[in-house]
Amino acid sequence: MTESLSITASAIDPGLLALPWSTPLADWTSDDIVYLPKGISRHLVRFANLSGRVVAIKETTAEMARREYDMLGSLARLDVPCVERVAVIDGRADSAGRSLPSALVTAHLRFSLPYRALFTQVLRPDTANRLVDALAVLLVRLHNVGFFWGDVSLSNTLFRRDAGAFAAYLVDAETGELHESGLTRGQREHDLEVAHTNIAGEILDLAAGGRLERGMDAVEIADGIISSYRSLWAALTDKETFAANESWRITERVQRLNTLGFDIGEMSIRATPDGTRVSIQPKVVDAGHHQRRLIRLTGLDVEENQARRLLNDLDEYRARTGASSDDEEMVAHEWLTRVFEPVVRAIPFELRAKLEPAEVFHQVLEHRWYMSQGRGTSVPLAEVISSYIDEVLRYRRDEATVMGPATETLTVPIDLDEASLASDDDEPTGDWRDLV
Repeated sequence: MTESLSITASAIDPGLLALPWSTPLADWTSDDIVYLPKGISRHLVRFANLSGRVVAIKETTAEMARREYDMLGSLARLDVPCVERVAVIDGRADSAGRSLPSALVTAHLRFSLPYRALFTQVLRPDTANRLVDALAVLLVRLHNVGFFWGDVSLSNTLFRRDAGAFAAYLVDAETGELHESGLTRGQREHDLEVAHTNIAGEILDLAAGGRLERGMDAVEIADGIISSYRSLWAALTDKETFAANESWRITERVQRLNTLGFDIGEMSIRATPDGTRVSIQPKVVDAGHHQRRLIRLTGLDVEENQARRLLNDLDEYRARTGASSDDEEMVAHEWLTRVFEPVVRAIPFELRAKLEPAEVFHQVLEHRWYMSQGRGTSVPLAEVISSYIDEVLRYRRDEATVMGPATETLTVPIDLDEASLASDDDEPTGDWRDLV
């Protein structure tokens, strides 16, 4: 390490100094790197251990590293799902004094996977559609805060399981621009066009490698992001006009957005000069409605669909115990200690890296649904947990930090019924083969 080495970080980790910055990233040895599944990138990316956690290191220019570092910080402050920035490393040189590229260091997102690692053999239609839907939600959230991505793709995204769906996180922000005044329709349409082209290309690439289920149409899958995006964007932003005596429509609009996982921070309400008609239009919309409610009640910080699922179980618990009229916070604490935490504690220590606790709880509820349907009667939760651990969880790969070939996914032996998991009251979502 030379005296010119410069590290920029909001909180300096001394472990950064121990990494071999005087060696080109391509030449780092197995003592320094961690092999994780990763997406396709125009830059060289490697994973490394840093003070007990895994970080991603990308070689790029000094200007691009600094720009992306700043952008990730801005997106984090706006509460947009993205990877966490760690540091920018400048002034690198090898032992002969030759300059080396700068590096951007970001934290590996635990329990996340690139899209190529979310299926074991071939990509199935249901998995593809859920991935595209998750990316559409992310794109809407980015556009809602004025972020123009410029390079929307599955490869530039990480996915975490979210109660039968996926939650998408931005990984590569180097082409992005943040506009405080918001985006024009043209900018949003450009991102959509890029997304459509990139997704179709990525799906065709899977087909060329024999990793796409027969009969799937790459363009049709890519079309899904257009329709999903437009539907959600309209729900968040469209103006709605109704008769002045239909004021209940305002409450209905708020509830509809809450169901989609959004809160209205500000709404424009205008009446016609004669007072017969009223127009409403959301002006400030924040994602994470169910997440915020669950955090307030229980302190659990989970994905949006997981929060919705846990809240549903909490509501069911209130009904079962006859506590509907009791203080909501008190009942939530009781549910947390008597229902959620016992399920999580029942998972053997060596299996706890398989899935995050909220996803385990969701899948246990779905497993109970299948067992109860098969027997025609309710199955005790203790028996359900034992069955889930032995028949399902043990056969999953660890997703806290999935170890495996650098650009491929792992495969595991499976001898399970082709079924998903669902709650006692709801039909199951997804496909079992996509959960393994």
